[in-house]
Parts: sequence; structure tokens; C-alpha cells
Amino acid sequence: MKKIVVVGCGFGGLQFVRHLKKNRFDILVIDKINHHQFPPLFYQVAASQIEPSTVSFPIRKIFQNRKDVRIRLAKVHSLNAEEKTIDTSIGTFSYDYLVIATGSRTNFYGNRQVEEHSLGLKSTYQAINVRNFILMNFEKLLYEPDKEGLYNIVIVGAGATGVEMAGAFVEMKREVLPKDYPHIDSSKVSVYLLEGGANTLSAMSRFAQNYSEKYLRDMGVIVMTNVIVTNYDGNEITLNNGETIRSKNVIWSAGIIGNTLDGIPSQSLARGGRIKVDQINRVEGLSDVFAVGDVAYMETSNYPKGHPQVANVAIGHGKNLAKNLQYIHLGKNNLRPYEYRNLGTMATVSRNKAVVDLPFAKFKGRFAWLVWMFLHLMLILSVRNKLIVFINWAWNYITRNNSLRLILKDQD
Repeated sequence: MKKIVVVGCGFGGLQFVRHLKKNRFDILVIDKINHHQFPPLFYQVAASQIEPSTVSFPIRKIFQNRKDVRIRLAKVHSLNAEEKTIDTSIGTFSYDYLVIATGSRTNFYGNRQVEEHSLGLKSTYQAINVRNFILMNFEKLLYEPDKEGLYNIVIVGAGATGVEMAGAFVEMKREVLPKDYPHIDSSKVSVYLLEGGANTLSAMSRFAQNYSEKYLRDMGVIVMTNVIVTNYDGNEITLNNGETIRSKNVIWSAGIIGNTLDGIPSQSLARGGRIKVDQINRVEGLSDVFAVGDVAYMETSNYPKGHPQVANVAIGHGKNLAKNLQYIHLGKNNLRPYEYRNLGTMATVSRNKAVVDLPFAKFKGRFAWLVWMFLHLMLILSVRNKLIVFINWAWNYITRNNSLRLILKDQD
């Protein structure tokens, strides 16, 4: 029985294993965390709107009925393509086919000081950390003499994550602070959204860009475009135009970089830490190594600069590779090249405020918000998690309050 090693169990890795027929291969899934994550809702965990467990699902639970799937919790260091082995923190494993589904991480563009002092949002753990950090700084507003930096929440990067987080923190300012912290002047809390480009949601249509920015400004978010963060020392942000912003709450969502592995030939690497693959996701220059999801860079006629690093692409990669790898195993040549069909993009700003781009229509407002909620709800694993998220959303909508504002950390 051929051995397949899958490194990473995000959207791409998960769908790949799920769509392999049972008991055809000896499958080993290696991940450094023991749960599958749902990144589109990390910002809601950070803003105390939903529980962390609802966007995380144990990998062993997912595959507990698959006797052909083994799970190992480890960090993968490198691969040896000649010997067909990978080196991990718990030992060396051999493979017949290797699937790299390692995803991406926050890109700080080499700025070590910014990386040290700002907060990322690329995992459930980081989302909890943001929640803890923001709530703890609200507590400090009650007794710290120097409050200016505590009052300012700065989000760097106005993609979907940045826009959604800015809206969520304004909701927190309006609805949580007056109730939980009546002695804090919530009017002094400012939410900044900084963007290096000319518009928010640069990957979406002009329609979505204009309305998302209008929604944010109407809510009181200070949107600054065409600005680049050059430094952040934990107390003050410095911008390329010379301006500074005092803040102890800086969340970085200004880009991502692929989690590649040592041992990938340099000629097989693309910009942004991604791995070059052909249209069946085979890594260029390596016959039995494949890559899916954010880490994979696939050029097609419709996407000459590679596919967007979004969940639907990763899911499509995983499903298509599962089918093709089974054909390869059987010696068939009728492999199916992957072509991404963009069914639409969307982003939410706040309650009843969202924008949706479809190939045939663009719309905004409450209907767009409901569409956004429905589609994200459907992507969440397990009926239990879907139900809990739906109940949380419904409760928050009716009461404009929730009870998830827990600071979960060791008290020194």
C-alpha cells in the first residue's frame, strides 16, 4: 500500500484526505496543532463575539472513522526529495507521495520590531491572544496614568480581515465598553485602519471598496490609505509620511507569506514564500511532491499571477488533487487540470453592513450581511459548531451583548 504523507490539515489538506477513497493508501497527517481551524472567523474570536472552540475542530475527531489515516502532532523541518523522506520534530518519515498543505503566516516584511510588538491573527491561539490583550488593556484604562496609547486600537492592512476587525472593535466600543466599563470614557476610544494601497478591500470591486470605506467612516473608524508602517516600538507607530500614532493595541493583517519547507529547490519557489506547482498541484521539479492551498503558486491563463490565497482555492486544490492522485496511482493519464472558478467574494463590516461581489451582481447592506453569514456558517465543520455559532450570532443580534469576554491567561 502506497504511503501518502500530508503536512498540514487546513482547508486544502483536510479536503484532500477526505476525498481519497478509503483503504486505498496508508495516509499520515502531520500538523503542529491538533485541530483544524476556520480563519475567516478569527476576528470574531478576537472581538469576543464567538468562542474559540467553534472555529476549531480536533483532527482526530474528523478522521476517527478512517482506519487508513494516522495522525501525528509534530513540526516538519525539511524534506529530502531524493530519499523521499521528511524530517520532523518527532523523527523521520518516508513517503511515496508527499502533499504540502502548510498554509501561510503573517508577513511582517522583514520588520523585526513590528513583528515583536504587534499582534498577528493567523491561528486560534493568536485570536485568543488578541482578545486577552485588548481586554487587559481596557482594564488598564481604569488605573494607568498614561491612557492615550491604550485608547487607540490600530489595525494595519485593510483587506477583509482588517475591515471586519475594525467594524467588530467599533461594535465593542459602542456596546460593550459602556456596560462593562462605565467609568471609561468610551468616546475617547479610537479605531484606526491603515492601508498601504489607495482603497480598502483592494482585491474586490470598486463598488465594494467604496461602500466598505463609507460604512467604516460612518461608524467612526479612522481610515488612512496610502500609508505604510515603517516602525512600531510597542508605544508609537511611525508612518512613511512622518506621522505617528500612539497605541499599545496594534493588530497586523497587512499580508501573508507561505509556510514553505527546507529542501524545496530554489527554482521551485515563487514570491511570497509560495511553491510553484503545475495544474495538478505537482511541485515543479519534483515528481511525487504536491502542494495545495495558500502555499501553492499555480499560474493559469485566467490567473497569470497565481490564484488568490482564499479558502475556496484551497478546498478546490484538495479535492482535485485527491482525484488526480488516485488516477496516478492507477496508472491513468486522464488527469484533470485545476481551474479556479471565482464564485464571488464578500466581506462584512458590521451588523447589517456587508458587501458582496458575484460574477453577475454586486450588492450591499442587510441582504449582503445575511448572505455572508449563511455561507460562512455552511463552511464551519460539524453541526454542533454551526449551531453554536448561529445561536451566538442570533443572541448578539437581539441583545447586542454577549458573555464571552474572558481573559484566559496565567495571572503573574
